[in-house]
Amino acid sequence: MPPPPPPAGHGFRPAQRLLDIANAVRRDPRVPRDDLARLLAAHGETPADLAPAVFTDAAAEALRGAAVRMTAVLTEPDADRAAAALNDVFAECGARPRLSQHGGHPWHLHVDRGDDAGWADWFLASGALALAQVLTEYGRPPWGECAAPDCTVLYLGTGPGSARRYCSTACASRTRVAAHRRRKRAQQAERTGQAQPPRTAPAEHTAP
Repeated sequence: MPPPPPPAGHGFRPAQRLLDIANAVRRDPRVPRDDLARLLAAHGETPADLAPAVFTDAAAEALRGAAVRMTAVLTEPDADRAAAALNDVFAECGARPRLSQHGGHPWHLHVDRGDDAGWADWFLASGALALAQVLTEYGRPPWGECAAPDCTVLYLGTGPGSARRYCSTACASRTRVAAHRRRKRAQQAERTGQAQPPRTAPAEHTAP
């Protein structure tokens, strides 16, 4: 399971916000508007920003579509293809970078068309910028889909150590335990087969 979103007031974390919303839409393609609003609130959006008259059902539907589009980037392991996909998003939704201080928020970076841009454009542009910064820092996409069987959670592996393959330590441990048990069963089956006496062909009988 993915980690819960950070508490309200934690600060702007656009990459984690992207993951949280993309995972929510992946779990439920029709995730309700109110659930999306709670996720956005946990990432710093104000009640006024998320009022039903502002974050409408149509805006929630557009945001779900934007999350699906960004999921295609988050499941792309190839750096060249990921960069091309992000450039496509910038070409469609991006503008010149600018600092914004709307709605009582502290100064923060925007790359969408303006403070009146729609939720989907804002989400695409901010998510693409976050992934582009990570891609240029690591030289590869340090993101992906969990490698554990039956888990489709998206992760962002920007911590220290080797490249990440799992969404959580629980999935990594579960996969290692399952692989160990498979090896033990294979070894036991091999030993059992070696312990059986070889079969001999029946003796040939010749006519008297």
